[in-house]
Amino acid sequence: MTTVITDLSQLDPSGTYSYADYIKWQFEQRVELLRGKLFEMSPAPSVRHQRIVGMIHGNLFTYFTGEPYQLFIAPFDVRLYNRKKSIKASKDIYTVVQPDLCVICDSTKLDEQGCNGAPDIVVEVLSPGNTKREMNQKFDLYQEAGVQEYWLVEPADEVVFVYVLNEHGQYIGLRPMTETLTSSLFPDLIIDLEKLFG
Repeated sequence: MTTVITDLSQLDPSGTYSYADYIKWQFEQRVELLRGKLFEMSPAPSVRHQRIVGMIHGNLFTYFTGEPYQLFIAPFDVRLYNRKKSIKASKDIYTVVQPDLCVICDSTKLDEQGCNGAPDIVVEVLSPGNTKREMNQKFDLYQEAGVQEYWLVEPADEVVFVYVLNEHGQYIGLRPMTETLTSSLFPDLIIDLEKLFG
């Protein structure tokens, strides 16, 4: 008989888990899987973090109104795997992330569980709970999965780092954005960072 997992403490923190395991867990703590390893998500984010996420969401929602693209805000499961491989079964997926925001242009990637494959844009707003190891792993995973644009928002320094996938599947970092945030996928999308961080 399978043990029902109702608390994070029932799991081996050094174990390796797949999405098939993840969808069976019945606890309230939010976790992500990065290459099969558990990362417990920080407690509720700060007011400033949530305000920034809300402002970006508002800008993106307004911009994409009437367009066929999908915009999602956390918590929302994104299953990632190497883009050079075909869509995988749940037991073969070892990375599930919940980015603060994501934009998905290909609606065939969406199912009732979330997004199966790489979103086109992923937005992560840093908070004190984010570890360097976690952020380094996510950078590599987003690149490997084929996320076209990765926005890393740093509220402490009031800057946004935008990474764009080049023709070789490697991220190229654009000039740090401190006044306006623009997208290479959507060149007329402009976000005023003074308002965002103000």
